[in-house]
Amino acid sequence: MKGGWVYFMTNKPDGVLYVGVTSNIAKRAHEHREGLVEVFTKQYGLTRLVYCERFDDIRDAIQREKTIKHWPRAWKVRLLQGENPEWDDLYELLI
Repeated sequence: MKGGWVYFMTNKPDGVLYVGVTSNIAKRAHEHREGLVEVFTKQYGLTRLVYCERFDDIRDAIQREKTIKHWPRAWKVRLLQGENPEWDDLYELLI
């Protein structure tokens, strides 16, 4: 089974958060940066990768994404800030 990633994109520190899942985090983050992703992420300029979490099985990543999407924003922010308190763009670490 293929691995997967849960990730958060934003437009600025403490800005709009998008939670997604992918099997290729570098490719997906690049697509967000280039505006190649669906309307919501393009509309809000969600180009900053601020959180990612790896799973050995893509099914676990999909379940985690579904769980996180139901969380209140405060919980998502707490998770993100535990790993990335400055909301730094992590994209450069992938390439």
